Amino acid sequence: MQMNKRYRDFNSCLRAVYGERVQKITVDAGLTCPNRDGSLSESACIYCNARGSGTGDYARGRSIAEQIRRNAVFVARRYKARKFLVYFQSFSNTYAAPEKLRRIYDEALSAIEGIVGLSVGTRPDCVNEDVLSLLQGYAGKYLIWLEYGLQSAHDRTLALLNRGHDAACFRNAVRMSRKRNISLCAHVILGLPGETRSDMMETARMLGDMGIDGVKIHLLYVVRGTKLEEMYSKGEYRPLEQEEYTNLVCEFLEYLPPETVIQRLTGDPHPEELAAPFWSLDKRGTYQMIMDKMENFDMYQGKRYSLI
Repeated sequence: MQMNKRYRDFNSCLRAVYGERVQKITVDAGLTCPNRDGSLSESACIYCNARGSGTGDYARGRSIAEQIRRNAVFVARRYKARKFLVYFQSFSNTYAAPEKLRRIYDEALSAIEGIVGLSVGTRPDCVNEDVLSLLQGYAGKYLIWLEYGLQSAHDRTLALLNRGHDAACFRNAVRMSRKRNISLCAHVILGLPGETRSDMMETARMLGDMGIDGVKIHLLYVVRGTKLEEMYSKGEYRPLEQEEYTNLVCEFLEYLPPETVIQRLTGDPHPEELAAPFWSLDKRGTYQMIMDKMENFDMYQGKRYSLI
């Protein structure tokens, strides 16, 4: 863990390996999701809208290489970065034939100089041995992160979210992936409908027990045009307050092993899509509240993990 922080942050880990800042470049590959195309469902998860956390760039006719070149100019200027990690974020980025995925990944890796690897966001029910073999083939030369959306360790919650898979599916995907030279990141959401503080900490314990390499922590915010927005408008869902979320994140970190890389502490809602809570746009303020609480109460990643 970095001496100047109370959790193991991703940027510092990358800098330790590459000797300089490595900045993510987000791309939209134009893929879809089995929970949206009719394979499992056509209604998607209750918090997901038609863009699926993406930029919509692929639908605008921008190739992956063009997206990378455009975004690299911006992040290089803003962060003084010369090395980049391409992040396939929207929908399920292993949900295609291996031949198509190879073309997509190859295009990304060859788009510009300075790309050190890929971070591929997907669902645990969207991988198989062929896809994992493909990713493993890149891992000898590049950094490869495979990001699985878990969201919660509780099947009742996953059913309510209309995820279309259970926690056992996540465990199985992790077991399959462990055979490869691939780093694994789990996405979790705090503030899910019906979940208590104890439920959320059970998710942290599960990830700690599994030895997941990295974790992204998200706030459940309400996006316009979703089932969750309907629930919110009817008073069936109350988003977390900023202080509530801060407290939960700090405790969640304490249950994770100290070697787990924390890739994210909160989300980045699109302002034009956000219905609630509007404090979620204050990412910097939320981050500072988390840092202050951990410092003031002597909290740090792994503190409670050692007691499990």
